[in-house]
Amino acid sequence: MARVREQPASWRDLEVVSHIDGVTRCPWPGVDPLYLDYHDNEWGRPERDGRALFEKLTLDGFQAGLSWITILRKREAFRAAFAGFDPDQVARFDQRRIAVLMGNDAIVRNRAKIEGAVLSARAWLEIEATTGFSNYLWDFVDGGPIVNHWRRMSDVPTQTPLSERLSKDLKARGFKFCGPTIVYAFMQAVGMVDDHLVGCHRHAGGDAG
Repeated sequence: MARVREQPASWRDLEVVSHIDGVTRCPWPGVDPLYLDYHDNEWGRPERDGRALFEKLTLDGFQAGLSWITILRKREAFRAAFAGFDPDQVARFDQRRIAVLMGNDAIVRNRAKIEGAVLSARAWLEIEATTGFSNYLWDFVDGGPIVNHWRRMSDVPTQTPLSERLSKDLKARGFKFCGPTIVYAFMQAVGMVDDHLVGCHRHAGGDAG
Protein backbone atom coordinates (compact mmCIF):
# COMPACT_ATOMS: atom_id res chain seq x y z
CA MET A 1 0.00 0.00 0.00
CA ALA A 2 1.40 3.35 -1.05
CA ARG A 3 1.31 6.61 0.86
CA VAL A 4 0.34 9.57 -1.31
CA ARG A 5 1.14 13.22 -0.81
CA GLU A 6 0.71 14.30 -4.40
CA GLN A 7 -1.02 12.97 -7.52
CA PRO A 8 0.69 9.69 -8.47
CA ALA A 9 2.34 9.69 -11.89
CA SER A 10 0.89 6.29 -12.77
CA TRP A 11 -2.08 5.79 -10.47
CA ARG A 12 -3.58 3.08 -12.67
CA ASP A 13 -0.77 0.79 -11.51
CA LEU A 14 -1.46 1.45 -7.84
CA GLU A 15 -3.46 -0.39 -5.22
CA VAL A 16 -5.14 1.64 -2.47
CA VAL A 17 -3.18 4.53 -1.04
CA SER A 18 -2.92 5.87 2.50
CA HIS A 19 -3.41 9.63 2.77
CA ILE A 20 -1.91 11.96 5.31
CA ASP A 21 -5.26 12.04 7.13
CA GLY A 22 -4.80 8.32 7.82
CA VAL A 23 -7.63 7.25 5.50
CA THR A 24 -7.04 4.56 2.88
CA ARG A 25 -8.59 5.34 -0.50
CA CYS A 26 -8.62 4.48 -4.17
CA PRO A 27 -5.72 6.30 -5.86
CA TRP A 28 -7.63 8.19 -8.57
CA PRO A 29 -8.68 11.30 -6.56
CA GLY A 30 -5.03 12.16 -5.86
CA VAL A 31 -4.97 14.93 -3.25
CA ASP A 32 -7.47 17.35 -4.79
CA PRO A 33 -9.90 18.26 -1.94
CA LEU A 34 -12.92 18.41 -4.26
CA TYR A 35 -12.06 15.05 -5.78
CA LEU A 36 -11.42 13.48 -2.36
CA ASP A 37 -14.80 14.70 -1.10
CA TYR A 38 -16.47 13.29 -4.20
CA HIS A 39 -14.74 9.92 -3.71
CA ASP A 40 -15.60 9.74 -0.02
CA ASN A 41 -19.17 11.00 -0.10
CA GLU A 42 -20.66 10.43 -3.55
CA TRP A 43 -18.87 8.03 -5.89
CA GLY A 44 -20.21 4.52 -5.50
CA ARG A 45 -23.06 5.37 -3.11
CA PRO A 46 -26.31 3.85 -4.41
CA GLU A 47 -28.39 6.64 -5.90
CA ARG A 48 -32.09 5.98 -6.37
CA ASP A 49 -33.49 9.43 -7.03
CA GLY A 50 -34.56 9.59 -10.67
CA ARG A 51 -33.70 13.24 -11.17
CA ALA A 52 -30.26 12.82 -9.61
CA LEU A 53 -29.66 9.83 -11.88
CA PHE A 54 -30.59 11.94 -14.89
CA GLU A 55 -28.15 14.64 -13.79
CA LYS A 56 -25.29 12.18 -13.39
CA LEU A 57 -25.91 10.43 -16.70
CA THR A 58 -26.07 13.80 -18.46
CA LEU A 59 -22.86 15.03 -16.86
CA ASP A 60 -21.11 11.78 -17.74
CA GLY A 61 -22.13 12.47 -21.34
CA PHE A 62 -20.58 15.92 -21.14
CA GLN A 63 -17.41 14.36 -19.75
CA ALA A 64 -16.74 12.45 -22.99
CA GLY A 65 -13.24 13.46 -24.08
CA LEU A 66 -12.59 15.33 -20.82
CA SER A 67 -11.59 14.45 -17.27
CA TRP A 68 -14.28 14.01 -14.62
CA ILE A 69 -12.63 16.60 -12.35
CA THR A 70 -13.19 19.18 -15.10
CA ILE A 71 -16.91 18.43 -15.04
CA LEU A 72 -17.00 18.29 -11.26
CA ARG A 73 -15.56 21.79 -11.04
CA LYS A 74 -18.25 23.02 -13.41
CA ARG A 75 -21.12 21.08 -11.83
CA GLU A 76 -22.77 24.02 -10.06
CA ALA A 77 -22.62 26.04 -13.28
CA PHE A 78 -24.19 23.12 -15.13
CA ARG A 79 -26.96 22.90 -12.54
CA ALA A 80 -27.74 26.58 -12.91
CA ALA A 81 -27.67 26.39 -16.71
CA PHE A 82 -29.80 23.25 -16.91
CA ALA A 83 -32.57 24.25 -14.50
CA GLY A 84 -31.27 22.03 -11.73
CA PHE A 85 -31.40 19.12 -14.17
CA ASP A 86 -35.17 18.99 -13.92
CA PRO A 87 -35.93 16.69 -16.87
CA ASP A 88 -39.33 18.27 -17.45
CA GLN A 89 -37.74 21.69 -17.93
CA VAL A 90 -34.72 20.47 -19.90
CA ALA A 91 -37.00 18.57 -22.27
CA ARG A 92 -38.60 21.89 -23.24
CA PHE A 93 -35.35 23.68 -24.10
CA ASP A 94 -35.68 25.16 -27.57
CA GLN A 95 -33.07 26.44 -30.02
CA ARG A 96 -33.11 29.87 -28.38
CA ARG A 97 -32.29 28.34 -25.00
CA ILE A 98 -29.61 26.16 -26.60
CA ALA A 99 -28.05 29.27 -28.15
CA VAL A 100 -27.90 30.84 -24.68
CA LEU A 101 -26.15 27.74 -23.34
CA MET A 102 -23.67 27.86 -26.21
CA GLY A 103 -22.69 31.32 -24.98
CA ASN A 104 -22.17 30.17 -21.40
CA ASP A 105 -18.43 29.71 -20.89
CA ALA A 106 -18.97 28.28 -17.40
CA ILE A 107 -20.12 24.96 -18.89
CA VAL A 108 -18.88 22.73 -21.71
CA ARG A 109 -20.09 24.46 -24.86
CA ASN A 110 -20.63 21.53 -27.18
CA ARG A 111 -23.81 21.82 -29.25
CA ALA A 112 -24.15 18.09 -29.86
CA LYS A 113 -23.90 17.36 -26.13
CA ILE A 114 -26.33 20.15 -25.20
CA GLU A 115 -28.87 19.04 -27.78
CA GLY A 116 -28.26 15.46 -26.66
CA ALA A 117 -29.16 16.41 -23.08
CA VAL A 118 -32.49 17.78 -24.28
CA LEU A 119 -33.26 14.59 -26.20
CA SER A 120 -32.20 12.49 -23.22
CA ALA A 121 -34.54 14.47 -20.96
CA ARG A 122 -37.43 13.66 -23.28
CA ALA A 123 -36.47 9.98 -23.21
CA TRP A 124 -36.25 10.16 -19.40
CA LEU A 125 -39.81 11.49 -19.19
CA GLU A 126 -41.13 8.54 -21.18
CA ILE A 127 -39.48 6.01 -18.88
CA GLU A 128 -40.43 7.92 -15.74
CA ALA A 129 -44.08 7.90 -16.79
CA THR A 130 -44.11 4.11 -17.00
CA THR A 131 -41.69 2.13 -14.82
CA GLY A 132 -39.85 5.07 -13.29
CA PHE A 133 -36.29 5.88 -14.33
CA SER A 134 -34.71 4.66 -11.11
CA ASN A 135 -36.56 1.34 -11.25
CA TYR A 136 -35.64 0.96 -14.90
CA LEU A 137 -31.91 1.35 -14.19
CA TRP A 138 -31.72 -0.69 -11.01
CA ASP A 139 -33.54 -3.59 -12.64
CA PHE A 140 -30.38 -4.10 -14.72
CA VAL A 141 -28.54 -5.08 -11.53
CA ASP A 142 -31.48 -6.89 -9.90
CA GLY A 143 -32.10 -3.99 -7.54
CA GLY A 144 -28.78 -3.92 -5.69
CA PRO A 145 -25.12 -3.05 -6.27
CA ILE A 146 -22.69 -5.42 -7.93
CA VAL A 147 -19.72 -5.52 -5.53
CA ASN A 148 -16.40 -6.14 -7.24
CA HIS A 149 -13.11 -6.97 -5.55
CA TRP A 150 -10.43 -5.27 -7.62
CA ARG A 151 -7.03 -4.68 -6.02
CA ARG A 152 -5.42 -2.43 -8.63
CA MET A 153 -6.88 0.30 -10.79
CA SER A 154 -5.54 -1.56 -13.81
CA ASP A 155 -7.92 -4.41 -12.89
CA VAL A 156 -11.00 -2.20 -13.19
CA PRO A 157 -12.70 -2.48 -16.59
CA THR A 158 -13.76 0.53 -18.61
CA GLN A 159 -16.87 -1.26 -19.84
CA THR A 160 -18.60 -4.59 -19.37
CA PRO A 161 -21.20 -6.71 -21.18
CA LEU A 162 -23.77 -5.27 -18.77
CA SER A 163 -22.83 -1.67 -19.56
CA GLU A 164 -23.00 -2.56 -23.25
CA ARG A 165 -26.51 -3.93 -22.78
CA LEU A 166 -27.67 -0.90 -20.80
CA SER A 167 -26.05 1.45 -23.32
CA LYS A 168 -27.84 -0.25 -26.18
CA ASP A 169 -31.17 -0.04 -24.39
CA LEU A 170 -30.72 3.63 -23.48
CA LYS A 171 -29.86 4.48 -27.06
CA ALA A 172 -32.90 2.60 -28.32
CA ARG A 173 -35.04 4.72 -26.00
CA GLY A 174 -33.59 7.97 -27.33
CA PHE A 175 -30.76 8.79 -24.94
CA LYS A 176 -27.63 10.39 -26.35
CA PHE A 177 -23.95 10.24 -25.35
CA CYS A 178 -24.42 6.97 -23.52
CA GLY A 179 -21.88 4.59 -25.01
CA PRO A 180 -20.83 1.56 -22.95
CA THR A 181 -17.77 3.29 -21.45
CA ILE A 182 -19.81 6.33 -20.39
CA VAL A 183 -22.51 4.05 -19.02
CA TYR A 184 -20.01 2.01 -17.02
CA ALA A 185 -18.56 5.17 -15.46
CA PHE A 186 -22.13 6.17 -14.63
CA MET A 187 -22.87 2.78 -13.06
CA GLN A 188 -19.76 3.10 -10.90
CA ALA A 189 -20.63 6.63 -9.85
CA VAL A 190 -24.23 5.93 -8.83
CA GLY A 191 -23.41 2.72 -6.99
CA MET A 192 -24.94 0.23 -9.38
CA VAL A 193 -21.41 -1.19 -9.34
CA ASP A 194 -19.08 -0.91 -6.34
CA ASP A 195 -15.64 -0.48 -7.86
CA HIS A 196 -13.87 0.95 -4.85
CA LEU A 197 -10.69 -1.06 -4.53
CA VAL A 198 -10.33 -3.70 -1.85
CA GLY A 199 -8.87 -1.91 1.16
CA CYS A 200 -10.47 1.44 0.36
CA HIS A 201 -12.51 2.70 3.32
CA ARG A 202 -15.50 2.98 1.00
CA HIS A 203 -15.38 -0.51 -0.48
CA ALA A 204 -18.73 -2.28 0.04
CA GLY A 205 -19.63 0.47 2.49
CA GLY A 206 -22.53 2.12 0.68
CA ASP A 207 -26.13 1.92 1.78
CA ALA A 208 -27.90 -0.21 -0.77
CA GLY A 209 -31.31 0.63 0.58
